[in-house]
Amino acid sequence: MPPKPVSYTQELERNETTHDPTDSGPSHSQGAGLATHPPLAAPTHGNTAHLIPPQVLQRMVGSWLEEDAPGFDYGGFVVGEGRAEARLLGKSMGILAGVPFFNEVFRQLGCEVYWFIPESHTTSPQTRKHIATVHGPVRSLLLGERVALNLLARCSGIATKTSHTLHLLRDAGYPNALAGTRKTTPGFRIVEKYGMLVGGADTHRYDLSSMVMLKDNHVTACAGNSASMSNIDQATTSSQSSSSQKQTALLAAIPNAVRTARSAAGFSLKIEVECSTPAQAEAAIQAGADVVMLDNFPAPEIGGIARMLKERWHAGHPPAADVEASGDASHDAKAGRRREFLIEVSGGLTEENIAAYASEYVDVVSTSSIHQGVPHLDFSLKVVGGGAASESSET
Repeated sequence: MPPKPVSYTQELERNETTHDPTDSGPSHSQGAGLATHPPLAAPTHGNTAHLIPPQVLQRMVGSWLEEDAPGFDYGGFVVGEGRAEARLLGKSMGILAGVPFFNEVFRQLGCEVYWFIPESHTTSPQTRKHIATVHGPVRSLLLGERVALNLLARCSGIATKTSHTLHLLRDAGYPNALAGTRKTTPGFRIVEKYGMLVGGADTHRYDLSSMVMLKDNHVTACAGNSASMSNIDQATTSSQSSSSQKQTALLAAIPNAVRTARSAAGFSLKIEVECSTPAQAEAAIQAGADVVMLDNFPAPEIGGIARMLKERWHAGHPPAADVEASGDASHDAKAGRRREFLIEVSGGLTEENIAAYASEYVDVVSTSSIHQGVPHLDFSLKVVGGGAASESSET
């Protein structure tokens, strides 16, 4: 059993460095508890802010501002338009993420933002660290305050949890990709996916059009359209017999599902199949799936199954004698044909158990735990000019 990890906040505090985040040196990977980005991670190759189309950023931020102030701004009426300064303070430790959204909030309100810590670097709660300064009309500062803080807090929390989870995998010797999922908040996906990227993870597919994923329900539905599945539904035999027939029907449905998906997706989209047994994974590989997901497999079995699939199919199918011995005659026509595919592991992975799934034969480890139910980082915006100093409330 892998050792129980300490919380990422504890680990950050225990290993905080004195690295100056404003210089041109390495970013947040300097701090323990935060993973060095893998070679293919977006932040190591460019400015992640450039991933967001300006028109998308403008539209979404505008809608969030309108949600918060759909009518009169009574507080703005009270304070007026005198020029003021507000300081963004970090009140908890973690990874700073969400800078483009914060900037756009105040850009739309006619304010300017000046940052003292680059995105993806570590914030510190000690002495309420001054992270950025915002200048503009005081009513605009207060109008954008809560929207900007909410965006920054949520995105930074996801980046922090992502980076910590990646650190746990690296400590376990896992060299490949950590990915999130599509289990995101409706209307807020771009912020949450952006936080995963800043934290060093892969976003996985952004939406249903980004990749073809044939999950268990897709395969079951395809099998349900076949005569074999209809017969199963009508069967009154033992549950064991019914289960066996159902598995046979599912195995038969996978090639048809992959073939149908390919006819529409063409060459430009990858096809992934969610599999609950090694036999389903082999059926998906043989059908030409680009990615097979081993879903909810026991951790002790993952490494062995992934290795078996890679060694068997990357080197070409076993000789005919092995096929004959296995009784799997459906493989005969494909004997000797090499397959290229990725293996993804998913299902019930958390920071407590994820290290147990680390295997060099697994290409992607995906989990919603890096973005669902994640603690937010705490920031505040303190107005220090244009009148008496006052700090934002928690509401």
